[in-house]
Amino acid sequence: MSWLEELKNLIKGDVATDEETLKKHSRDASVFEVMPKVVVFPKDTEDVESLVKFVSDNKEKYPELSLTGRSAGTGMDGGSLSESIIVDFTKYFNNIKEIGDDFGVVEPGVYYRDFEKETLKKGLLYPSYPASKSICAIGGIVSNNSGGEKTLRFGQTNKNVKGLRMVLSDGNEYEFHKLNKAELAEKKAQDNFEGRIYKKVYELIEDNYETIQKAKPTVSKNSAGYYLWNVWDRENFDMTQLLVGSQGTLGLVTEAKLNLIKKAKYSKMLVVFLKDIKNLSRIVNVALKYEPESLEAFDDNTLKLAMRFLPDIAKKLGGRGFLSLVFSFLGEFFMVLRHGIPKFIVLVEITGDTEADIDNRLALLHKDLEKFNVTSKIMKKEEDAEKYLVMRRESFNLLRNKVKDKQATPFIDDIIVDPAKLPEFLPKLYDILEKHDIAPTLAGHAGSGNFHIIPLMDLSKEEERKKIPIVAEEVYDLVLEYGGSITAEHNDGLIRSPYLEKMYGAEVCGLFKKVKEIFDPKNIFNPGKKVNADLDYAMEHIKKD
Repeated sequence: MSWLEELKNLIKGDVATDEETLKKHSRDASVFEVMPKVVVFPKDTEDVESLVKFVSDNKEKYPELSLTGRSAGTGMDGGSLSESIIVDFTKYFNNIKEIGDDFGVVEPGVYYRDFEKETLKKGLLYPSYPASKSICAIGGIVSNNSGGEKTLRFGQTNKNVKGLRMVLSDGNEYEFHKLNKAELAEKKAQDNFEGRIYKKVYELIEDNYETIQKAKPTVSKNSAGYYLWNVWDRENFDMTQLLVGSQGTLGLVTEAKLNLIKKAKYSKMLVVFLKDIKNLSRIVNVALKYEPESLEAFDDNTLKLAMRFLPDIAKKLGGRGFLSLVFSFLGEFFMVLRHGIPKFIVLVEITGDTEADIDNRLALLHKDLEKFNVTSKIMKKEEDAEKYLVMRRESFNLLRNKVKDKQATPFIDDIIVDPAKLPEFLPKLYDILEKHDIAPTLAGHAGSGNFHIIPLMDLSKEEERKKIPIVAEEVYDLVLEYGGSITAEHNDGLIRSPYLEKMYGAEVCGLFKKVKEIFDPKNIFNPGKKVNADLDYAMEHIKKD
């Protein structure tokens, strides 16, 4: 009996090997294509535990066996791709278990859009949702340490996870949350797999404390590597800070307890139109004084893309009529006739409990910006502000689904530097792209200096595919020269794991490998991501259509 037949007899859920399912799971939103052997849809936690035990017990006999978790498959780094077993949580692990006064308990296969519908019924919101909020799922949000437009105020996913349940490599489910010193001592004293993990991780961090703290990126967001610096502050020990963002390389998430915030009662937006990027960081710093809930930006290429596919933007605006949307842009149309198409559009969202407070802050900000000789406009209606946010959120999906002659090619899609350094950094970035004849869209979170660069490339041409590692090397060198991170919120996957040593150095990456060995000694969880990455393997699996 083959291992596949054994697996089918073991799982209550579905075990799929048909061509359509395998093809669907061979791709995510990245540049890669990796064909799995099988896709498993576990029915419950018992199925996940059985699956892990099966792979662990048979790893020596069948070295090719491994487990890669997947939810919506919207990741842009190849993190959910594997040649072995894909574990898809969307079919059965899609229950919203509880929504409390300030938290939600949810399974990894729940689509964020469905979760948000339920939280909004209580006036609550999960604040670290990404731009892909309409298509992504909770498992990916947790595994990638996702962030988005409200991260500026509320932080990334790691700051908004209260607890996790995960199946680890011994095939048992465990619960993780913040522990005090006494609770940590109890865990370390346990003579079992869980106790040994706590003991070894604690010793690893304590023995290398200064090295780990120095390795922490100084930018406000980061998804690169394992976040060892966040686990132990010598008062509290929080393993969730290591597990969030680990991309399924340390175990499989079965449940997450997420922090919820009260949705702001009122929200208004100031839209700033820039002719060039020289004043971008100054405008960002001025806007930050007024405590915006989000501070987003996108370039002229993104604007042109949105205008080209305006009917699709209208659909995303909850049924708003196309003609109504066109009419709402008349003011901007006349502005373009007078001043030309702006190079950058900056979106400053101010929220509060009273309209008077918001109006006052917006008026002061508007006046503050006059000295920069920029055009700005206060969006008095929420739907007018939303049209700009949808443009920002949907830029990648429009590129991926609507542009047919070339492919959206995310490989330098999540860089971050200190916002104050943007005037120097961005021209150098554009110089690199222009040198290699790459035309991108650029959008992102201006308040944190985090930008998503999506080139359009013809991946059917070998000379285009060859550009990817060359350009990545040059861009990451530039990012690190300016003290940034190669990935703020999209994580490592196949595309960036090979560059982690460039970012952190051999010593810290050696600690990452020890983390992997502690949790996953047989290397059964999502191999080749975070540690032991292979750039040649990644380049060999770039899709061609």
